[in-house]
Amino acid sequence: MRFGIVVFPGSNCDHDCHHAVKRVFGQEAEYVWHRETKLKGFDCLILPGGFSYGDYLRTGAIARFSPIMAEVTRFAARGGLVLGVCNGFQILTEAGLLPGVLMRNKSLKFICRHVNLRVENCSSPFTGAYEKGQVLSIPIAHADGSYFADDDTIKRLEDTDRIVYRYCAPDGSVSAESNPNGSLANIAGILNETGNVMGTMPHPEMACEGVLGSTDGGGIFESILSKFT
Repeated sequence: MRFGIVVFPGSNCDHDCHHAVKRVFGQEAEYVWHRETKLKGFDCLILPGGFSYGDYLRTGAIARFSPIMAEVTRFAARGGLVLGVCNGFQILTEAGLLPGVLMRNKSLKFICRHVNLRVENCSSPFTGAYEKGQVLSIPIAHADGSYFADDDTIKRLEDTDRIVYRYCAPDGSVSAESNPNGSLANIAGILNETGNVMGTMPHPEMACEGVLGSTDGGGIFESILSKFT
C-alpha cells in the first residue's frame, strides 16, 4: 500500500507519520510538497500535524489554499482515503472536506499529553480494528483543538455515526472533566459523509510503538491496511 504524506510549510509531524507508515507498518510512504498539483498512485493521503504557515490568520486557513489541496479534494471525491491529524484536521475543516471548525482550547493553553478516547464507530475504513466502546490512550498536542459546529451539524454527526471517538475517562465515561479542550460533545475525531475522510486531533502516529507509551494508535493504520489486503 502506498501513502502520500502532504508537507506544508510549518508541518512538524510529517516525519512521525512517515516513520509509522514505513518503519512500523512496512508500507510505501512518500512526502508530497504542498506546491505539487498532481497525485499519482497513492492509496491514502495523510495531512500531518504541525503549524502550517505558522497558524497565521487561524489554524489551517492558509494551507487550505495550497496548490495540493485541489488535488486532495479530487482524490477524496474519487473515494481515496484521507487522514487529517491535528493541524491536518484543521486544514480539512477549512477546506470544507469536513464540517465544523477547531477553536482555541478552553484553557487557552497548549496541551500535550496522553488522553483517553472511547471508540464510537468501529465500521469505518479507519477504525475497523477497534471495538465499539473500546478505550484508547493516544496523545494530543494542540492549542486549537476544541471542536465546534452548529447544533444541526452535531446532530447529523450523531445520527449518521460519523463521530469516530470522544474524549473520556479511563473507564469510558464521557464527561466535562474528561474533555481536555472544550470540544462540543467531547468530539475528538469525525468522518465525512462518505466515510473516506477522517479528522483526528489525537495523534495515532505517536502511539504505534510501546516505547512511546501506547500502541493504541496503531489500530488506525491497521484498519486502513485491512482495506487493501
